[in-house]
Amino acid sequence: MKSLTYIVLFFVLNCAPAKNTLTEKVLFEHGRTETTGNSAVKLIGSASSVSFVFKGTQTAVALQSLDSYDHHNYINLEVDGTYKGRFRVEKGAPQEFKISAADNGMHHVEIFKATEAANGSILVNTSATNGIIPSTEKSGKRIEFIGNSITSGMGNDLTVPCGTGEWFDQHNAYFSYASILSRALNADFLLSSVSGIGMYRNWNDEHLEEPVMPDVYNNLYLNKDSSKPFPSSFQPDLVSICLGTNDLSDGDGKKPRLPFNEAQYVQNYVEFIKNIYARYPNTRIVLLTSPMISGDRNITFVNALKKVIHHFDTDKQHEKITLFQFQPMSPRGCGYHPDIEDHKILAAELESTFKNLLDE
Repeated sequence: MKSLTYIVLFFVLNCAPAKNTLTEKVLFEHGRTETTGNSAVKLIGSASSVSFVFKGTQTAVALQSLDSYDHHNYINLEVDGTYKGRFRVEKGAPQEFKISAADNGMHHVEIFKATEAANGSILVNTSATNGIIPSTEKSGKRIEFIGNSITSGMGNDLTVPCGTGEWFDQHNAYFSYASILSRALNADFLLSSVSGIGMYRNWNDEHLEEPVMPDVYNNLYLNKDSSKPFPSSFQPDLVSICLGTNDLSDGDGKKPRLPFNEAQYVQNYVEFIKNIYARYPNTRIVLLTSPMISGDRNITFVNALKKVIHHFDTDKQHEKITLFQFQPMSPRGCGYHPDIEDHKILAAELESTFKNLLDE
């Protein structure tokens, strides 16, 4: 594991620029973020990011892991389009992290949150960062990925061995299939994903103690706190929904688990799509199956998704909903999750379908 002793330069994509327009700014945010001042941003959701351009051979930024209890967190660093790795942000007070550049020119850096909203936020403060200059970035096609732990990149980074450390020590959202696919398509992207979550019930909860995705999606922090709404300004061209793995799961095998309730799943899914269309009237939607589900359970899953789509048969939006079926996979990551190489396979499966949908 690398020590985060050099980090940052930033330039990122604004969460809501007009399409194909240039906007000059100092800091650019992308994904589920919260601005806390002119020079400070909280990275909230998986793969949320902030970026800037600086001129010179070295600069620094302050990073802090924020949560209700002190713990470390992780970011990914990309400099001048080159991935530099996943870095650990230690618990406690803000820490200065430095980065050196090869020359005295302009350098573009983007920092991504490797973990998810449930792991607390990462505060990025550039108030003492030297050499930042205003810059512009052209927006492209936009995709929002809604999902669970697979979409979040949970268990995919084996630089920390499985079964060791905290439950999020193997998270690497930069190498989620969603992030990999978006880079391949040169698309702006946003992840709205929560480990263990489902459409009507979660991995080990019958919607008795824990919220499901329809309960938290409209909240910025993907939890029960509705005081900070999730803005609809991003306006994606395509919304990808991958929820059902946990609804169809057996949980931990210890806690009582009811049979899969297809009617409730379909009803919740239909209402959720209505919410998506209310937020993004002009978007297309693709419903994904799960690479972790096969056999009879997958047949049940596909039939349920077809019923969801069928509900919109008389609606003008029906033609904008697509079903995509993954090939079954034997995952090689932690906790029966895909590893980074598996995520690359998933992204490759999706690429032509997503490209065609974005081109329509």
